[in-house]
Amino acid sequence: MKKATPEQIAQKREEIINACEQLYQTVSFREITLKEIGNITSFSRPTIYNYFETKEEIFLGLFQREYDRWNEDLAAILNGNGQLTKKELADHIAASLAGREQLLKLLSMNNYDMEANSRQELLNAFKQSYGASMRLMGMLLEKFCPDMSATDIQNFIYTFYPFMFGIYPYTAVTEKQKLAMKEAGIDYAYQTVYGLTYSCLVRLLGE
Repeated sequence: MKKATPEQIAQKREEIINACEQLYQTVSFREITLKEIGNITSFSRPTIYNYFETKEEIFLGLFQREYDRWNEDLAAILNGNGQLTKKELADHIAASLAGREQLLKLLSMNNYDMEANSRQELLNAFKQSYGASMRLMGMLLEKFCPDMSATDIQNFIYTFYPFMFGIYPYTAVTEKQKLAMKEAGIDYAYQTVYGLTYSCLVRLLGE
């Protein structure tokens, strides 16, 4: 049998990730199985194992792709603007995340299990995309916030990136959760991804 080319392997991996993404639109991580992923691809479950050894590896591939897409957004902000005020920068970053609900949803998952059940080379590839995101954020701050020192930028990144883990749970609230909050007597102000993120960024940037 003719050996698959790297391009063919990448295409097949992409098809599996696309199937996972499609399922994740309507069901939870817990409910998705390799069998169900196989049902909406051209692959059987045994064939999927040629490309991913666990369900977590498929989700890690999806996670990496979401970071890559956000990185394109951040690069567009960096390269498409000559200068921005801090509030304008906050607006651009918040808007970029408002269009990345799937990234935020993945961030809200138990990433420890996802990473622990993935092979080292796949985890390394994911961390490269994650690291690229942090570097791009640092470049944005260096360019548009020249008053921030290297320590300020580092502190910003190590505050904002953990904050992102909580954006999805605070903005994607189900009717069941709303009812529970109401019955518990909690007067909760529901916010959008953009609104919550922009408010945080403005405070972190000092405006």
